[in-house]
Amino acid sequence: MAAPEETAVPARRRRGRPPFVENHRERILERAAVLFGTHGFQGVGIAALADDLGVSKAALFHYFESKKEIYDSIVLEALRGLERSVYDSLSDEDDPETQLLAFMRAHAQFFEDNYWKFLVMLVGFGGISPPLVDEVMEIRNAYEQRLRAIIRAGVKDGSFAKVDVDTAGRAVLSMLNWMARWYKPGGPRRAADVAAEYGDLLLRGLSPK
Repeated sequence: MAAPEETAVPARRRRGRPPFVENHRERILERAAVLFGTHGFQGVGIAALADDLGVSKAALFHYFESKKEIYDSIVLEALRGLERSVYDSLSDEDDPETQLLAFMRAHAQFFEDNYWKFLVMLVGFGGISPPLVDEVMEIRNAYEQRLRAIIRAGVKDGSFAKVDVDTAGRAVLSMLNWMARWYKPGGPRRAADVAAEYGDLLLRGLSPK
C-alpha cells in the first residue's frame, strides 16, 4: 500500500512589527512637511496625516514615536540636506567672491527644491527638542561658521570691505531665508537667480572700491 502523500503545511507568518523601510519613512516626512507647512504644527493631527498617506496611525508610529518627532525630523533632514548641498557647491580653490555667490545660489536652490521642508525648518527650528536638538544646533553653527569664514577671507585679502563679519553673515542669511515669505516655486524666476541678484547687490556694498 502506497504511503499517503504529505500535505505541505503553509509557513506561518511571523508576527510583530513590519520591517523598517527607509523610503516609507521619507514619504512620511515629505507629506508631513506639506501639511505642517500649510496648516502649522497644531493644525495637523496624526489621524489627518495617516489619512493623507493612506496608512494607519499604527504604521506612522512604526517609524516615529510622536507627531513632534516627525516635525523635528523634518527640521533635521532639511538642515542636513542644506548643509550637504551648499558644501558640495563650494571649492577651496575659488576666490571669496565666487564662493560667496556659490553659497548663496546653492542655499536658494535647495530652498526651491525642498520648499515645504525648508518652510518647516524655518518655523520649527527654535522649538526643536531632545534628542535631536544637539545635532541641529551643531549643523546650524557649523553652517554659519562656514559662511563667516568666506566673508572673513574676503575681508583679509581685500576682496571685501572691512565689515563686521558676524553682521555680514547674518545679513546674507536673512536675505536668503526671507525669500520664504514671498517666493513660490513654479514661477517665472528661479530662486538661485534671485540669490545671485542679492549677491550682486551685496558685493557692490562690500567692494572696497
